[in-house]
Amino acid sequence: MSKEITLARLQTLIKAYDVRGIVPQEFDENISNLIGQAFVVALKLRKIDGGCGQVVIAHDMRPSGPLLVESFARGVRKQGVDVLHMGLASTDGLYFATGLLNIAGAMFTASHNPAEYNGIKLAKPGAAPVGQDSGLKEITSLVLNGIPEFNGEEGKETSRDLNSEYVKYLHSLVDLKSARKLKVVIDAGNGMGGFSVPKVFNDSNFEIVPMYFELDGSFPNHEANPIEPANLVDLQKRVLVEKADIGIAFDGDADRAFFIDEQGQSITPSAITALIAKRELKRESGATIIHNLITSRSVAEVVQENGGKAIKTRVGHSFIKQVMKDTNAIFGGEHSGHFYFRDFWFADSGMLAALHVLAALGETSSDTSFSSLIKEFDRYVASGEINTRVKDVAATSKKVKEHFAGIEGVQIDDLDGLTFASGTWWVNIRPSNTEPLLRLNAEARERATMEKVRDEALAIIRKDAQ
Repeated sequence: MSKEITLARLQTLIKAYDVRGIVPQEFDENISNLIGQAFVVALKLRKIDGGCGQVVIAHDMRPSGPLLVESFARGVRKQGVDVLHMGLASTDGLYFATGLLNIAGAMFTASHNPAEYNGIKLAKPGAAPVGQDSGLKEITSLVLNGIPEFNGEEGKETSRDLNSEYVKYLHSLVDLKSARKLKVVIDAGNGMGGFSVPKVFNDSNFEIVPMYFELDGSFPNHEANPIEPANLVDLQKRVLVEKADIGIAFDGDADRAFFIDEQGQSITPSAITALIAKRELKRESGATIIHNLITSRSVAEVVQENGGKAIKTRVGHSFIKQVMKDTNAIFGGEHSGHFYFRDFWFADSGMLAALHVLAALGETSSDTSFSSLIKEFDRYVASGEINTRVKDVAATSKKVKEHFAGIEGVQIDDLDGLTFASGTWWVNIRPSNTEPLLRLNAEARERATMEKVRDEALAIIRKDAQ
């Protein structure tokens, strides 16, 4: 074991839900090899359903990916487990492989992070997430304290292109054959959307206008992080220039999707969640829909109006996936542009969300715009997430709680951080998992009300800012 591998280094690298760090200062081939070994041992210790006879590995377009994959694969094989190389894929493509084959998986990506980063999203068989409480703690301990030697035969390596099967499966879930012709501008951000989109839309009735489809892990045009408004500007302009019906932006590993209407306006992921929820409830009346606690109230309203059951969860994909499995929910959505589907092994897929949205628009009459279609799902004004670094997260949270507790009629919920809610508004503050940050989200029916409660909370938080 390398002397450079310390607990502090591993805690920086192994996050709440994945592995992610700067290459090679934080994440190098040696650590990748050890994580590969530790992943297999952790799965065996947990006696995961489906066993650990094989691990499928894929990677995105980052230049550091192939060597890190090779090292990880050696670690897996050293522990007597076979490796199936998928090659280039989106993260949801890797999830598909783990679901189709019922084997564990590892996706090498740093998602939307800058070029110097890389990482691993680990999955148990059937695309089940691996987070701190479902494997990452054990992996950290094994890498730090030593991995048991395996004395049997080394695992073997094979390769298989599963991307065509991924495309066929998506098309089996959403029928686009009856959709009217649409002009669709898609910004791949030089990420894996540029790899997947041509395959998915090869035989569609849509005119695809590609932006930044060249795979380039240096991200020469803009960061592949569409949750940041600055990274949507090019797409918004192009939608207007092309007189397109809709715009779609994918993040670096294409597991998240964001949408732009024909007027160049950004659509909130909450509105997309509500739209897809309505579609899924038409397919299965009375089904359960999951949403995290900082999505818009409009999601629960739409679900209830369409005969479904809305369940609120904590923020974070491992939480939402677990609740979906526990409740057999048909669909789930997050404010961050992650959309989860029971028919996709409860995993998230930006591409499947995009197909649902395009099908919804494609089923309307030719004079129906995306902005008019989405209007019924966009009912509130949101602040967006505001992060503040504070000296003492707990002490600051207590002060905010004392303020709102003194307002008549305010209800307080501690499901994830603290949520303060009244008839027409809510405010949530929650701590970061990795930094001394408080994240604030607020929403109200009217903009003035949202700004008032947002600013009241921020005034308290910023008094304690670092």
